Amino acid sequence: MADATTQKYEEMVLELETATPGTFARICGVKDVTVSRSAQLDSDEIPDCDDESKPFSVEKEVRSVMVTASGSGTWAQQSHETLQDWFYSGAAKNIRIGNLNAASGDSEYESGPAFLTSLRNQRTKGKRVTAEIEVEFNGTPTRTAKA
Repeated sequence: MADATTQKYEEMVLELETATPGTFARICGVKDVTVSRSAQLDSDEIPDCDDESKPFSVEKEVRSVMVTASGSGTWAQQSHETLQDWFYSGAAKNIRIGNLNAASGDSEYESGPAFLTSLRNQRTKGKRVTAEIEVEFNGTPTRTAKA
C-alpha cells in the first residue's frame, strides 16, 4: 500500500503582490490560513411529462463560483501599514494561494485580484496582539500549473 503524498505547513501559502508587479510575499504574522471554494447553484423543478402525479425532479446548475481565504496569527509590525492601506483603500490587490507541493501539471497557484473584506485585531493581557483577515477574490482566480 502506498502512502498518500501530503502537503507540509509551509507548502500552502497566502501571498500578496508587493510594490514590484509580479512579485509576491507572504503576509508576515499570518500563521493559520483557510481557503474556501464554493459554488452557488440554481435549481429547477422538472415535471414528469408522462405522469404529472409524480414528484418533480430537481436539477441543478452551477451559477457561479467563489474563492475566499482567511488567516490568523500574530499582528506583525511589518504587515501593519500594508494591511491597513489595503483595507482602507477599498481596492482589489493581487494575491495568490500556493500549493508548493503540487505535482508537475497540477495547479500550483490560484491568483487574481482580491478584496480585504475583514481585518480584525485582538489583545489579551500577557499575550501578543493577534490578527484575523478575510479576503475574497474578485472573480474566479486564475489557476497556474506547476512546470
